[in-house]
Amino acid sequence: MSTVDVVVVGGRVAGASTALLLARAGLSVALVDRGRRGSDTLSTHALMRGGVLQLSRWGVLADVVAAGTPAVRRTLFRYADGEVADVAIRPRSGVDALYAPRRHLLDRLLVEAAEEAGARVLHETTVTSLRRDGSGRVAGVVGRTRSGGRVELAAGLTIGADGIRSRVAEQVGARSTWQGRTSSAVLYRYVEDPLGDGFEWTYGDGAGSGVIPTNDGASCVFVGTTPARMRRLRRLGVERAFAELLVAAGPAAAERARGLRPVTPVRGWAGLPGYVRESSGRGWALVGDAGCFKDPITSHGITDALRDAELLAGQVLDSHAGTVPEHAALARYEETRDRLSRELLAVTERVAAYDWDAPGVRSLLRRFSAAMGDEVEHLEQLDRADVAG
Repeated sequence: MSTVDVVVVGGRVAGASTALLLARAGLSVALVDRGRRGSDTLSTHALMRGGVLQLSRWGVLADVVAAGTPAVRRTLFRYADGEVADVAIRPRSGVDALYAPRRHLLDRLLVEAAEEAGARVLHETTVTSLRRDGSGRVAGVVGRTRSGGRVELAAGLTIGADGIRSRVAEQVGARSTWQGRTSSAVLYRYVEDPLGDGFEWTYGDGAGSGVIPTNDGASCVFVGTTPARMRRLRRLGVERAFAELLVAAGPAAAERARGLRPVTPVRGWAGLPGYVRESSGRGWALVGDAGCFKDPITSHGITDALRDAELLAGQVLDSHAGTVPEHAALARYEETRDRLSRELLAVTERVAAYDWDAPGVRSLLRRFSAAMGDEVEHLEQLDRADVAG
C-alpha cells in the first residue's frame, strides 16, 4: 500500500488540473483514472475566457496552441427574429483569443503536466471503494487495474473528480443541495471545416445549435432541444433528427452546415438536469461534474472544471500549511464555487427549457455574459494573489 497526501479519482480536466496544482505546490499526489491514457470523451470543447486565462497561467496553453488548436477571435450569435450579433474577442488578462481543443488533447496535456510536477498517474484503474480510518474518516481508495491487480492508496485527502456518476460522491453519501429540472438532449458530429474561425451559436424554434472550430481542420457541429422532442425525432433516424433540428435552430445554421463533409458519425447525449452536490466532508472533496453539473447548452463545463480545480487546490494548500482547519478550508471552497456558479446555473436552467423567444434568449445570454465576467474577475484576483505571494 502506498501513502500520499492526496489521491484524486478521475483524470479528466477537473482531476488532472487539481493534481497538477497540488503536485506543483509540493504535495505528494496520486491521480487515478479508469480510462486509457489519451482517450476521448463527449464534449463540445469550447473554453471561455476564464478557462483560457487559467491554462495560460499554468503554462499549458502554449502546448494547446502548438498542437494546432485554432484561435477563436469572434463569436457569432443568430436569433429567430433575424438579429445577428458578431462579437470580437477583446484582449483582457493576457487573453486575446478563445480555444476549443479536442478532449483527447487537453486532458492528455493536463495529465502530462501533473506527471511532470511529480504526480503519480494510474490509468486503466477503477476505484471500487473508499478506505476509512477507525473514526470513519475517508482515508484513501481501493481499486483494481484492468488486468485485475489490486491497488490500495492511503491518503490524507481523497478528491472525487469522477464525473456525474461519481463513485466517490456515492460512497460518501453526498447529498444534493440544488437540483435543476430542465435539460438538453444533444446530437453532435465533427465535420471538415478548415476555414472555421469563430464560435457560432444559433437560437431558433425550440432548438439551439453551435459550430465550434477545433483541431485538425474540423469543427464540432451540435444541435440541442428538449429530451421529449429529441426522442420523437430520433424515431425517424439520427441523420434526419440532426438535419431537422438544424433547420429548427435557424435557416442560417442549416446553410452553414450544408456541404461540410462529416468526419465522424452523429453521437448523442440524452440529457441530465443540472445539480449541485455537497462537496466536502471528513477526508474528502468533490470537484468538476462530481460536485456541480450544468447543462451543456451554454458550453461552460470545461471552464467550470478548471475554475473549481483552482478553487479547491488553493484551499487544500491553505489547510495543508496549517493556516486554516481542513473543514473550514473545504467549506470555503464549496461556498466560493456555489457563489460563482449560482447565476450561471440559473441562466443555463432557463436556456435549457427551450421555451424562449428571441428577445428572451438574448436577455438570458446577457445575464450569462455578466456572470462569466464576475468569474473572470475572481480568477484575476487569484492570479494577483499568487504574484503577491
